[in-house]
Amino acid sequence: MFEGTSRLFLIWLAVALFAPASMAMAQNADGIGNLKLPGISSYAPPKGETPLALGGGGAITLSAQLTDKGADITRGIVWRVFKPEAAGDGKLPMVASAHGGSAVFQLEPGSYLVHASYGRAGATKRITVGKDARRESLVLDAGGLKLDAVLSGGVRIPPKKLRFSIYEGTAEANGDRALVIPDVEPNSVVRLNAGVYHVVSTYGAVNAVIRSDIRVEAGKLTEATVEHRAAEETMKLVRETGGEAIADTSWSLLNESGDPIKEAVGAFASMVLAEGQYTIIAKNRDRIYQKDFTVVAGQNQEIEVLATEASAIDPEEGAD
Repeated sequence: MFEGTSRLFLIWLAVALFAPASMAMAQNADGIGNLKLPGISSYAPPKGETPLALGGGGAITLSAQLTDKGADITRGIVWRVFKPEAAGDGKLPMVASAHGGSAVFQLEPGSYLVHASYGRAGATKRITVGKDARRESLVLDAGGLKLDAVLSGGVRIPPKKLRFSIYEGTAEANGDRALVIPDVEPNSVVRLNAGVYHVVSTYGAVNAVIRSDIRVEAGKLTEATVEHRAAEETMKLVRETGGEAIADTSWSLLNESGDPIKEAVGAFASMVLAEGQYTIIAKNRDRIYQKDFTVVAGQNQEIEVLATEASAIDPEEGAD
């Protein structure tokens, strides 16, 4: 499902997921139609300081599983219990919350909405509390996603130069996709509801980008590795081959179509570029020099631009 010449290796493993919990995308459960729960700051906070298990109502024990008939999740769940009717300010009042695995709440008899979040996975269920103790379970229908990227030949990419962004798999009418999680570090496990997601892998900060659609299955860990066809390039302006870099140089990088894609200032200009043809323009004082070069995937190189008459161009043709 990759664009260009990328490769994708999917490994499906059944695992318990241990990454830290965070806000979740609400998932329909137990027939709750298009319910939209408020965000972390959009509900009324619970009132009173009485411990949740010491009230005078019925005890309700809540548990969650990744899949139907799966084992109970023992850690990392954020539970929130809401009254189903909005308050005067339009927000659903939150009456209780808890963190961990299974949770016990002491609630007044009545109807409630329970939301369980597990990483970016989540489910919502309507429950009824009576005077007798009872149990309720929520099936999250969730799995995990672990992302990584390599260069040609399986060469590892420095993690600090690699980031992933996860988007919803279905694009909107205008072609945009809703962002689910930005700036995901490589080899970190992200919990997600089962489904297809659009993943963008970015190596560096210019144009080394790989896009892919990846399916997450409930109760499994999907490991996806993409291949970037790119290399790190370092440019310097010199008076002779092998000479010292000239300071106070302004750089402008053009792609094969002649469009500017990156600018920099300094003796050196270092950047990660996707394979292809480029032109680098260096300006020092009132002189402008340029050089065409080729980026070969996986082959880092230092590019010297000679500050000579042969490489000089008319300022009217240069790029500031």
